[in-house]
Amino acid sequence: MTSKLEQLKQFTTVVADTGDLDAIARLKPVDATTNPSLLLKAAALPGYSEHLNQAMARCQGDIGLACDLFAVAVGQEVLKLIPGRISTEVDARLSFDTGATLERAERLIGLYEQAGIGRERVLIKIASTWEGIRAAEQLEKTGVQTNLTLLFSFAQAAACADAGVYLISPFVGRIYDWYKKHEGRDFVGAEDPGVQSVTRIYDYYKANGYDTVVMGASFRNLGEIEALAGCDRLTISPELLSKLDEEQGLLARRLKPGNPGEPKVAISESGFRWALNEDPMATEKLAEGIRQFARDQEKLEAQLKALG
Repeated sequence: MTSKLEQLKQFTTVVADTGDLDAIARLKPVDATTNPSLLLKAAALPGYSEHLNQAMARCQGDIGLACDLFAVAVGQEVLKLIPGRISTEVDARLSFDTGATLERAERLIGLYEQAGIGRERVLIKIASTWEGIRAAEQLEKTGVQTNLTLLFSFAQAAACADAGVYLISPFVGRIYDWYKKHEGRDFVGAEDPGVQSVTRIYDYYKANGYDTVVMGASFRNLGEIEALAGCDRLTISPELLSKLDEEQGLLARRLKPGNPGEPKVAISESGFRWALNEDPMATEKLAEGIRQFARDQEKLEAQLKALG
């Protein structure tokens, strides 16, 4: 029998959640995603030291540009190893500024194009705030496709679909973390609140004919991945990808089009903000995620400044 990883690939596009080139070469995902935390880890790898130096040499004193140059350099290296696309994230500190998010996204796409990489191989990652979703809506209209990240609620998913974004990344493991802490118990498989959230979003999208891709992210264990087998895409850490590759046994498809889904809803700005206000988990995890990515961005900036 083939491994569970190979079985999963039959009905779900597998994405590597890493900038580790050795892991990507070994596990052969279709796509790969990065974020400020993963870029900070990549910066500590010997293979990227020259890219750090070149980013500082080219940035003309603009440390934000140096970070973007390094992110694109990592993306270039990853794209040499995968047939699909790389997701590169906008500075999290711009999460509540639509205009600044647009400018940074356009700069990232421009840097990729200067390096000879077309926009069709890049997804711009943006936090799923109201302002981020509005930026993504405008980018999609100009042919820049987006990956809306730090997504924890149905309201965020509904707003993203209405905006016509290409892909969303609902965070399974972080939802699980919150409920485990607040309810004081563990969750397994289909009873996992993170799994239930992604299943609800997937069924809603398919039932209402939305083209937006659902890519489950932030997994804590194999049970979460197996419970979402059949989701459009799953972005998985190298550690869990390796475990899936070692696991034998039948992996059944759990998600598929045709399941009942909720009626289509239109989300206004006030409705979006109220829904988040009424969801303490989503409110806390969104804010926490933005802060964490911002701190890691600052650490990367400090590392680059030290080279200058």
